[in-house]
Amino acid sequence: MKISSVATAVYRVPLRVTLSDSTHGSIPSFELLLVNVMTDEGVAGMGYSYTIGGMRAVKALVDDLMVEHLVGRDPFVTERLWDEMWWATHFVGRGGVSAVGMAAVDVALWDLKGRAIGKSLADLLGGYRDKVEAYAGGVDLYFSLGELLDQAKRYLDQGFRAIKMKVGRDDPREDISRVEAMRSTIGDNVTLMVDANMKWTVPQAIQMGEAVAPFGVYWMEEPTIPDDVAGHARIARAVRIPIAAGENLYTKHEFQRYMEAGALGFAEPDVARVGGVTEWMKVAALAASYNLSVTSHGVDELHVHLLAAIPNASYLERHSFRVDEYLLDAFPVEDGFVRVPRRPGHGVAFNMEKLAPLRVA
Repeated sequence: MKISSVATAVYRVPLRVTLSDSTHGSIPSFELLLVNVMTDEGVAGMGYSYTIGGMRAVKALVDDLMVEHLVGRDPFVTERLWDEMWWATHFVGRGGVSAVGMAAVDVALWDLKGRAIGKSLADLLGGYRDKVEAYAGGVDLYFSLGELLDQAKRYLDQGFRAIKMKVGRDDPREDISRVEAMRSTIGDNVTLMVDANMKWTVPQAIQMGEAVAPFGVYWMEEPTIPDDVAGHARIARAVRIPIAAGENLYTKHEFQRYMEAGALGFAEPDVARVGGVTEWMKVAALAASYNLSVTSHGVDELHVHLLAAIPNASYLERHSFRVDEYLLDAFPVEDGFVRVPRRPGHGVAFNMEKLAPLRVA
């Protein structure tokens, strides 16, 4: 079996509600890169990654520097193809745009392998469990308090027993009062996480971590910029709440530096940013060697397979950037869990009739 062609396309997906966090402000839409890998035996695989913007640049990089390393090759040699793409894009940056593009390609290759042998991606990777507990990941910093609490009630009605809310308002007193109101609304038996999206300095993060700790916060996510490994370690030592981070890390080497510094309580690799399934699994194994649990960021349709395949899995994020209405088959939450689909590959199939009008490149 050989790869015969690779097709790429970019789509801009509108959000039903404009979302908000402390770094990006208002977010009305996000972008998808879809990669379809076809073979001479008729077996195909589909992969995708996402950004808030700039995905046409990612597509151009895939088309210009990666496709030539794929056509005519055996799609099963994912390690070799990943390594070749990594070095092909070396001169334009290690991670970032390159990793986002490689992610879509690598996911497509793993999907192809699963379809070729009739196994789900989770089973292909080891198959540790058949369902993963999910949390509702709100992107809601500038929601009014009423909107925030109404959203939390809807999450509970949908079966979630874990909720994440955004923090990082200009007035920290507002953050504290909103966390207190959230805890009062959801009760003591629901897990509550907070996410600052890199808003604070190290001293601010330490102060805020201690201020919200009495409300039983399970983890504090991305308290400061991802470049500051030592700062994350200082926060982790000073605050009672475990630190979760990794959605803005693009290589296993970055994760290793965090783990060596004792800067993480939960590792949070994003398959769409860390270069795909191949690199994500290496980060998960690295986390296991440091006795750390792994959670996820976004694209829960893919992450349910990855978390289901490892022993050190934590919660699956059910992100607010959703593509449900563009899928042929849903990935529903049932009693707070998402079950691994048994379809070959990752099981994600887009309704292209609905998605096609959103194409931008």
